[in-house]
Amino acid sequence: MLRLNAPVSFGARQIAPLLSAFVRRYPDVKIDLGLNDRIVDLAEEGWDLAIRIRSLTNSSLIARRIAPCRTVVCAVPSYLQKHETPRRVTDLVSHNCLGCTLSRTVGAGRWAFGAKAEIDVEVSGDLRANNGDALRAVAIAGQGLIYQPTFIVADDIRAGTLRPIKLNYPTIEFGGIYAVFLPNRNPAAKVRVFIEFLIECLMSEPPWDRAVA
Repeated sequence: MLRLNAPVSFGARQIAPLLSAFVRRYPDVKIDLGLNDRIVDLAEEGWDLAIRIRSLTNSSLIARRIAPCRTVVCAVPSYLQKHETPRRVTDLVSHNCLGCTLSRTVGAGRWAFGAKAEIDVEVSGDLRANNGDALRAVAIAGQGLIYQPTFIVADDIRAGTLRPIKLNYPTIEFGGIYAVFLPNRNPAAKVRVFIEFLIECLMSEPPWDRAVA
């Protein structure tokens, strides 16, 4: 049994669809997948492996980068027809910016831009949420702009439901998406093969970034 924990949106959208292929390759391994957005304690809660977004600081865990994590500002075309499409990050002050309460860099009152997140922009909006898929649903209803990882909104961008917005500073890239596990010179084979499987599937060309501008 491999006990795997992952953030809700990434786990449901990107990890769960891969599990049947993994089990076919390694039929002796069973998966216990837990989805939540809090930081779990692997040792106390008995998780073999956890997926975390952005790089780790001051952590005793071992981390393997499994994928990049790009972000995008986007909205539905109908919203952009009613409101002037922002061209500069300073234009965001006049828009309804729907923020994520779990994030310090793309949150409810501050959005960061630039290669090192060095550009801070104060934003405001009439709705905030602690889940990216909830923000996506509100944006699709025409409520405002969202600033989210591409793994959440890529399908909508490809379909034309959401339109990416090009600004005068680049959107940030979170430090990456990592598989983390407890320090051990010889991690269990089930942990090793699952991490290598994720790297094989996600690292070189994440499926969510294919054909996304």
